[in-house]
Amino acid sequence: MSGAHATPTPEPAIEATGLRKSYGDVTVLDGIDLRVGRGTVHALLGPNGAGKTTTVRILATLTRADAGRARVAGYDVAADRARVRRAISLTGQFAAVDAMQTGEENLRMMARLSGLSRAAAARRAGELLERFSLTDARHRLAGTYSGGMRRRLDLAAGLVGDPEVVFLDEPTTGLDPRSRRELWDVVAEVAARGATVLLTTQYLEEADRLADRIGVINAGRLVAEGTADELKSRVGGHRLDLVTTDEHAYLRLSPRAVHHDPDALTLGIPTDGTAAHVRALLDELDPHRTDIARLSVHSATLDDVFLALTAKEPAHV
Repeated sequence: MSGAHATPTPEPAIEATGLRKSYGDVTVLDGIDLRVGRGTVHALLGPNGAGKTTTVRILATLTRADAGRARVAGYDVAADRARVRRAISLTGQFAAVDAMQTGEENLRMMARLSGLSRAAAARRAGELLERFSLTDARHRLAGTYSGGMRRRLDLAAGLVGDPEVVFLDEPTTGLDPRSRRELWDVVAEVAARGATVLLTTQYLEEADRLADRIGVINAGRLVAEGTADELKSRVGGHRLDLVTTDEHAYLRLSPRAVHHDPDALTLGIPTDGTAAHVRALLDELDPHRTDIARLSVHSATLDDVFLALTAKEPAHV
């Protein structure tokens, strides 16, 4: 309509174009493009050595890219490093808390370092202890905390200054299932309060549960990106599991599969789940009806996506 003005697209919280990084002859990042909307949770999913941590270190100004550009919270990570650092927090794979201080002392120290007065630091520490369910342990040395409690304390310390962007680099690595789920609840709350979260993980369930969008990274490249449902649809939406009659049949059909279980002679083949497609696959894969003993159909999972997208080439060390 004449005279109408388009609503401007809000600037993303994180935007990266063509990020490259090598160490000697090893290419760690091979042209990463990334765009993360404000107030969302974005997961980078990939195997060990895929380039997830290097990506986070570049975005958090801890490592310089060899090529490419990136902006975080509206600031260039190379030209405005100090401004980027004031706008972010970073929690890594291992809790970086002082084991010889109490939980409360850790948070008050971080609040003082961020510029708060003594009174304001005490108030902020109390708020965070309550928010992260650590009030009862506030006077205990952090060294006596469980792994899950230490990780929650570490995340609380990173939120002292109410950062716009929170980087979580495999934050639940090494945690037991109960502690992992407790931390998931905390991450969901952080996002609900308006922060942007970039999460790296090897746990498919973690990405599926927490992330608005997921990027699959492998061998230094972003090989797919979308919502969990969009990624699942890339491998057919469903999976046809076939139990073959013998090892020869298993090896013949193996190249078509996204899931392999050689011990059980079972292969998973992408399908749309309809009877017509399943019948067509069976006729194509086993025209003489001698190689397939049993079959079952189930919905595709992020495991199927992950295996299909990362099995094509090995990740870099």
